[in-house]
Amino acid sequence: HIGINVGRIAKALMVDIFAGEVKQGGSTITQQLAKMLFLTPEKTIKRKIREAIIAFEIEKNYTKKEILSFYLNQIYLGNGAYGVASAAKVYFGKEVERLDLAECAMLAALPKNPGGYNPFRNPDAAKDRRDTVLRRMEELGWITRDQAKAAIATPVPKSPPPRPASIAPFFVETVRRELI
Repeated sequence: HIGINVGRIAKALMVDIFAGEVKQGGSTITQQLAKMLFLTPEKTIKRKIREAIIAFEIEKNYTKKEILSFYLNQIYLGNGAYGVASAAKVYFGKEVERLDLAECAMLAALPKNPGGYNPFRNPDAAKDRRDTVLRRMEELGWITRDQAKAAIATPVPKSPPPRPASIAPFFVETVRRELI
């Protein structure tokens, strides 16, 4: 796609019209990145059009791999973690490069609903969602059945690993938002 997926947007629009409310999104990762970096979360047609234009410009200037990397370094994954590197430390107390398959799947499960799939607050929902990610990876042939079984057998973290105290977290978050 060129930053927007017209077919997916049309499908989402039809679902929303029949439901009488917003039920489904049609945004690409590029559109989500555009919204995160340059726009407000308001739900207006004007903002959606600006998002599409910015997404088109991003697609013209960066590869899909670069766009995914930007996205993964910006996305909110709960517990104050922005980006997968930060989330790896928050949820598992390790560098992202040291995560195992079950831990990677847990992080992949979070973007859909970081609060709802937070393993510290909702361990059962987090495990179900993580296991859905693992089963889908197996279906797509990205991992073997044995790898999926082993990862599914791994418990989700029930409490955060020890980490240094944060200095003025609300101030830091305000500054982060202003910088963006």
